Order: sequence, then structure tokens, then C-alpha cells
Amino acid sequence: MIHKHIAYYKKNFKNDAPASLVVFLVALPLCLGIALASGAPLFSGLISGLVGGLLVSLLSGSQLAVTGPAAGLTVIVFTAIETLGSFQGLLVAVILAGIIQLVLGYLRAGIIGAFFPSSVIEGMLAAIGLILIIKQVPHATGYDASYEGDESYMQETAESSFVELFDAANSISFGSVIISSIALLILIFWATLKHIAVLKLIPAPLVAVIWGVGFNEWAMQFAPEFAVNAKHLVSLPVSNSPSEFFSNFIFPDFSYLTNPHTYAVAATIAIIASLETLLSLEATDKLDPLKRIAPTNRELKAQGMGNIVSGLLGGLPMTAVIVRSAANINSGGRTSASCFMHGLWLLLSVMFLATFLNMIPLACLSAILLHTGYKLANPVIFKRFYQKGMSQFLPFVITITAILVTDLLKGMVIGVVLGLFFVIKANYHAAITMTKDGSNYLLEFNKDVSFLNKALLRKFILQIEDNSSVKIDASKTNFVDYDILEVIEGFLETAEDDNITVELVNLYGNETFERYARVENAVVNHDVSLQSA
Repeated sequence: MIHKHIAYYKKNFKNDAPASLVVFLVALPLCLGIALASGAPLFSGLISGLVGGLLVSLLSGSQLAVTGPAAGLTVIVFTAIETLGSFQGLLVAVILAGIIQLVLGYLRAGIIGAFFPSSVIEGMLAAIGLILIIKQVPHATGYDASYEGDESYMQETAESSFVELFDAANSISFGSVIISSIALLILIFWATLKHIAVLKLIPAPLVAVIWGVGFNEWAMQFAPEFAVNAKHLVSLPVSNSPSEFFSNFIFPDFSYLTNPHTYAVAATIAIIASLETLLSLEATDKLDPLKRIAPTNRELKAQGMGNIVSGLLGGLPMTAVIVRSAANINSGGRTSASCFMHGLWLLLSVMFLATFLNMIPLACLSAILLHTGYKLANPVIFKRFYQKGMSQFLPFVITITAILVTDLLKGMVIGVVLGLFFVIKANYHAAITMTKDGSNYLLEFNKDVSFLNKALLRKFILQIEDNSSVKIDASKTNFVDYDILEVIEGFLETAEDDNITVELVNLYGNETFERYARVENAVVNHDVSLQSA
């Protein structure tokens, strides 16, 4: 079995290695930016990314989901640090949140993720794609007010996104525009060169980054007016020795275990992080070209262990993140090896390559994320859902709108409620049907019927005329709710007075009906024809 797994990873290494570099290049500025937005030390974001790549990828059952610090938690983390008065206190809450996630995993709470309709998940993906585009256009022009904006779902970010688009027009860096524009063209047209064997092995995002670094180095020498400002480059802490590297770690202060606010923060982080992870996992499974399904309970356990270790080492709380996961898939990633290797690249870069990585213009990374955003919000997807009908299109569009104007979780709740409405509506009309042939009626239960179908059943019964024959067929159902049986029982008692003959098929022998009859001591008139098919 072990040899089989090794062979599997070897087979996909040619796809996973280039993808891991792309994920690393996308994750690097996000780790720093999210830490900055959270009011935490920059190094804490890198620790979270390292633990997500090197540990969670080994424990997770997902082959493609990438774990790291999440922009959706920045407000919670920022507020928690202010509430607790210490970053070290937050680390204790992160550890406790990890323990809660472990418990949720063992309680099999991961099944919650399966209750999100497909249209809502696709809507979330498209909304994230639009957020990426809205947030990255300013960054691509050299306006970098907020590094975390590229995958943030916070309300204040949504409200400020369009303002940033206008502000960016007054803060254009022509060097950034040239770099991002050419990088975007490389990403778009590189696929057309895949017939060339050598080029097929080189990921387009890597070429885009090489182009950006090369152009900026040339501009600094020969055309300073087009050179990118230092604040628009990747900014990574540089360690000159191993001792300097380890001095960046901050450890938790366990005296905060006596502070009741610590437990409230831990519960909040655990719930939000778990929900975002399950949503990202569902979305990643949708994007997986091999259509694999990740075990959700195992993922909660993996995330729990990740947060425990991250908290112990001084890192931010983490979740599975769809932006990095989408970048992984779009770059050809096939197994969890790409997720693990991206963590390895983060570690090596922090320890040895920080000086070189600080030469990368953020405009390159913006181009990569713009391209990813377009793939997630491709107009073809909108057209496909429109063709499926309003029951699919409306939840899809409203989920997108709700996420853009509120945040991820509120938008998803609105989408799920709307999706549930359409499910109930479809069930209401399809569960029971009635056909008429002269004075003969066929009342058919097409699926399991519940109290939701009670009003429809009454409506059909009221349409049955006197002096007729009615056949109630429950052959296609295994469960009939007591509310439905109560309506049928009332109809049986009045049918004889209206000279209506009733035939029950598979309902009298139905286990639910028998229990109901015993409890209610129902008396069925012998003149009514009873037949069990």
C-alpha cells in the first residue's frame, strides 16, 4: 500500500512541483498582509502558512485544499488582541480553538458542509472571483493600501473596495501597470503554447514573476521613472543567522487561561474557522478536475491540530483557503504534495532567500490573482446557471450579491436560505400529484411526504367531487408524516357521507400508518375498500 502511494505521488510530481511554486508565490504576500491587517507580528502570518503547508497537508484528506492564515479572520483576530490586551493571549485562544475543532471532528460535525446547495457553492466561488478582480485592480496599478484585500470577505473591505478602485486612478505607478499588464497577457496566452513540450513544463505564473523581476531590475538601471517603488515589492523579514530566525518566534502566555474572554475568543475562532474551512473544502472539491471528495471530519481534525501547533509557535489561526486552493488547481496541482511543498518553499525562503524574494513586484502577484478571479467568475458560468432555470440561477446570483455587500458567512446564509426555499417549493409541488379520469381520481405520493405537503394534500382532497372513486397510492414512498396521515384519516371518515369510495395502496401496510392507527385508535369504515399492494 505504501509503495502504491509513493508511485502515485511520483507520477504527479511533474504537475505538483510547478503548482507548489505558484501557490508559494501567491501565499507569501498574503501571509504577510493578513498578519499586518490583524495587528499581529508579520512573522506570525508566515508561521501559520508554514504549519498549514508542512503539517495540515499531511493530516488532511484533501488533495488540493491549501491551508494558511485567512483574511476572513482578520477582524476577529484584531478585536481579540485588543480585548485580551496581548498577542500572547490570542495565541492561547488559538490553541483552545484548535482543541474545539478536534472535538468537532470527532463528533462528526463536518457533515454540515454537505448541506450547502451546489448553486450556493458556485455562487461563493464566483463572488470570490469578483472580489479578487475588484481588489487586485488597484494593486495591479501600484495602489497597495491593504495587502489582505485580495481574499477578504469583511464588510468594511467590501464597502471600501469600489472606493479603492477610484483612489487607484490617482495613484497609478506606470511601472506596476506595465508589469501587471504584460504578466496578465503571459498568463492568458501561455496556454496556447502548451503544444511546445519544453514550455509545457514551465508554469505561466512563474514566467510572469520572472518577467516582473527582470523588468523592474532593468528599469532601476536604465529607466528609473518606470521602476516600482520599494513599498510595492514583497517585504519579507530577513534573517542573517539561525539564531536571528528563531528569535522571531513568540510563545503563548498560559496565564490567560484564567481570563474568561479567552474562551469566548477561542469559541468564535473555532466556529468561524470551521465554517470557512468546510465551505472552502466544498468549493475545492467542485474545482477538482478529478472530482475527488475530501473527508470533512478528517479536515476538521487536521485544522484543529494545525491551529494548536500554530498557537504554540506564535502563528495566526488558519483555515482552508479557496484563493490559494484555486491557484493550486489552476496551476496543475494534483495531490497534497503541492500543498506540502509550498510550505517547504515558505520555510526555505524565510530562512535563506528573503533578500531575493523581496525583489518581486506585488503587481506580478496581482496579475496571477486577477487571472484566478476571472476563472472563478467566468461569464460562461453565469450563462450555464441561467440556462438551468430560476431555481438555480436566483440562489447563485443572490449569493454573489449578498457576499459582495456583506461578507462570506452572511452571504452564504442568505444563499442557503434561498436555496432551501426553492427546495421546499420543488418538494411541495412534486411530492403529491392528482390526476382525474371521469369520476375516478388517482392521488399519488411520489416521494416521502411530510407536514410541508399537508396544505397541498388538503387542496387536492377539496377538489374531489361527490359520487366518485379515489385511489390513494403510496407505493413510491417509505415515510408518511403523521400530519399527512391525520388528513387522510379525516378524509376516510367523511368519504362515505359524500358517496366516495376510497382505495388505499401500500398506505394501510405502511409502518407509520399502523403506528398512527394504534395510537389514535382509528376506526376504518368496512365499506371502504382497503388493498395492500
